[in-house]
Amino acid sequence: MSYKDITPPIGDKITISQGKLNVPDHPVIPFIRGDGTGPDIWAASQRVFDAAVEKAYGTKRKVSWFEVFAGEQSFKKFNNWLPDDTVEAFKEFLVGIKGPLTTPVGGGIRSLNVALRQMLDLYVCLRPVQYFQGVPSPVKYPEKVDMVIFRENTEDIYAGIEYPAGSVDAQKVLDFLSREFPKDFNKIRFGSEQKGVDYLQRAGEDCTSASTRTSVGVGIKTVSTIGTTRLVKAAIEYALRFKRRSVTFVHKGNIMKYTEGAFRDWGYAAAERLFGDKVYTWAKYDRTKKEKGEPAANAEQSAAIKAGALLIKDAIADIALQQVLTRPEDFDVIATLNLNGDYLSDALAAQVGGIGIAPGGNINYVTGHAIFEATHGTAPKYADLDKVNPGSVILSGEMMFRYMGWVEVADLILKGLNGAIASKRVTYDFARLMTGATEIKCSEFGENIIKHIL
Repeated sequence: MSYKDITPPIGDKITISQGKLNVPDHPVIPFIRGDGTGPDIWAASQRVFDAAVEKAYGTKRKVSWFEVFAGEQSFKKFNNWLPDDTVEAFKEFLVGIKGPLTTPVGGGIRSLNVALRQMLDLYVCLRPVQYFQGVPSPVKYPEKVDMVIFRENTEDIYAGIEYPAGSVDAQKVLDFLSREFPKDFNKIRFGSEQKGVDYLQRAGEDCTSASTRTSVGVGIKTVSTIGTTRLVKAAIEYALRFKRRSVTFVHKGNIMKYTEGAFRDWGYAAAERLFGDKVYTWAKYDRTKKEKGEPAANAEQSAAIKAGALLIKDAIADIALQQVLTRPEDFDVIATLNLNGDYLSDALAAQVGGIGIAPGGNINYVTGHAIFEATHGTAPKYADLDKVNPGSVILSGEMMFRYMGWVEVADLILKGLNGAIASKRVTYDFARLMTGATEIKCSEFGENIIKHIL
């Protein structure tokens, strides 16, 4: 592959064959430092990664880091928020990692993160949530939170099919609905100017000004069988591989029956079709209950679980957001759509210490492409102060090495982070909430992690 403005380092490519990654001893891994606090975080994180690799493998294995660019730093350097070179590097070398990125304001790419996910078809957003002993938490029993979220990454509202209020395109959609689906158009509360006038008259407001002209923003929600099936397949394969207890489909299918409800139904169908007696679904439970009664269904489920089947169940999204607080032990692996997953992952991160230490990965399990990333923002007011917690990128690296099969490195990173937190020499976000803690810099926290790795 030829590049315009960057040059890959000496090293070898990660490849994939028959669904299995082939990772050389000296893989080239593209990385983006990130904007705002990104450079500080990356500097600390890379030192941790290199120390863990050396501790695990000595001189046998080593990462060849390949810096690529996106976001504000890229715009300043190349006048381009997301250069083709960057996308091609992630395509060519399969696995990469990135810090937080600034989203352009006022047009162009809506979100650099979303753009990368869609360009590489990274259909799984993988968000593990676990508690590290000693981390400040707003809940009473954070240690009960141990979940892995599989968030669909390419469909739902986040596909970005939306049109601003008052635009020509929005009006085209509204006109189409009015013409072809008048009953549905009537459900749009202020879909016509006359409805706006009628409302203002009843409210006793002036109806002669331009404000009486009603404007409606339009967004389209899409959910597909293929998008659902590949996400559910990935979630169940993960649960089986790591011997998890259950997979829960989180949805709002009681209201959005043909999108989120379909996600649930297609998910159950895919689970039964692809995994057979390795799983037991609530859909099967409901069929048995209808045909043979509740005692028979209970007995069938108990026998299946006792025989080692993975339980596949579902939960309505609003109830799930309550129950992850009140009954977190009931959840293990969660498979959900894009918007639900966004809410859930940040809510769960708050229970175990916040998004400052929340890792994320965006993965296509078919092509092997994966980008692991910090889940927090750029925090520009802390830029270049060597202050913030590098935990999100460090734990994203732990995910990356585990994905690559370098589990010894991943385990060492967790060991180092646990030791550093237990020592109570931590960054300001932890120190201000921990009794007897000493506040240290971002770089010093990285060195503290390394100390507990070695």
